[in-house]
Amino acid sequence: MCANCEKHMKEAINLSIENVKNDGGPFGAVIVKNGEIIARGVNRVTQNNDPTAHAEVMAIRAASEKLKNFDLSGCEIYTSCEPCPMCLGAIYWSRLDKIYYGNNKIDAKNIDFDDSFIYDELDLPIDKRKIPTIQMMRNEALQAFIDWANKTDKTEY
Repeated sequence: MCANCEKHMKEAINLSIENVKNDGGPFGAVIVKNGEIIARGVNRVTQNNDPTAHAEVMAIRAASEKLKNFDLSGCEIYTSCEPCPMCLGAIYWSRLDKIYYGNNKIDAKNIDFDDSFIYDELDLPIDKRKIPTIQMMRNEALQAFIDWANKTDKTEY
């Protein structure tokens, strides 16, 4: 474990505690690069009317803006709770090196933040999922993929 791991986790936890006092959800996160906190995030779902405004996503957005890069390789995230499926996806897409977390998903479920239905849905065939999902116009949609595959000056991500 790193020299400042506890300090960084305490910051994420303190953010979550303060956010509850400020009418936010009980989640906080920090992103660390080279041992220093470069970004912070708290859950602002209800304040921003944004279902994606989870602490981890907010911290990723702030870190990406600060570093002027969507690739956060070389950074780690400390989050007050085990990331939900959306946040976990964002963490992988942003290429963070490591995840440290405090509360686990069972702790979250115990206060009515239960993500198990999403994990369950992902295991189902598309035609068995709760939200009807219909594929259409695939041939037309493929044009953008063909154009991307043939583009020689693209920034891959």
